[in-house]
Amino acid sequence: MWPSYVINLRENTGRLCRVSLIFDSQSIPFSRIEAVNGWKLPPEEIDRVYDAKRNSTDSFQPLIPAEIGCYLSHIEAWRRIAEGEERGGFIFEDDFAATADLANVMLALSSDLTGDWDMVKLFTLDPSVPLGTERNLLEATRIGIPYRVPTCLIAYGLTKAAAAQLVAHAIPFFRPVDEDQKFVWETGLRVALTLPPPVILGNQETTTGTIGAARREAKGSGILRMLRKIAYSLRYRIALYRHRRHEGWRA
Repeated sequence: MWPSYVINLRENTGRLCRVSLIFDSQSIPFSRIEAVNGWKLPPEEIDRVYDAKRNSTDSFQPLIPAEIGCYLSHIEAWRRIAEGEERGGFIFEDDFAATADLANVMLALSSDLTGDWDMVKLFTLDPSVPLGTERNLLEATRIGIPYRVPTCLIAYGLTKAAAAQLVAHAIPFFRPVDEDQKFVWETGLRVALTLPPPVILGNQETTTGTIGAARREAKGSGILRMLRKIAYSLRYRIALYRHRRHEGWRA
């Protein structure tokens, strides 16, 4: 099985304990990656990695420090895979739960030599999403290219080549890391999804607070922000439609 990496802030010991129990129950070894605390980043480091100017034109809301730290944490996980000896690896955020099929799905993906994907998502909030080039990975698990890539990066697999490609082009960034992976015409990656997903949302309790809660506090209100979000979503949908049509995507 490919190596697994769990992104975890040192303060969130409860989350790490729950993750350890999940992996131990399915005999999945893992390595912990020290998450970057964006709130503690110096301004000059934020300026180095975050393109605020492009964010103002090509996204719909500024990134908060926690989102910047999250992106940097995933980059470190990509780097571990890119520099590792295996053909790929799995990355988990520390707030997931899993079905009993997780280890079997990970084993199957680690030995899947079809070469028709670069990244594979193990989680989605919408299990009814249509898949293109669908096939059976296991008897009860399908894999394919979703029309619209799920946003969350709570759990996913990545080939060594794809990890190296992401590392090389990640900085500076201007969108959240999970949002960036939806723009497959920019990353050049073929992003697959396994259904039913072997990963589900876990306990969201955290010592340091969640990105979602921090984002809600920072959002405020206003018509301008709402209009920017609508315009952003519309541009994405149009670009996605053109990309899928160009590649001949079919469910």
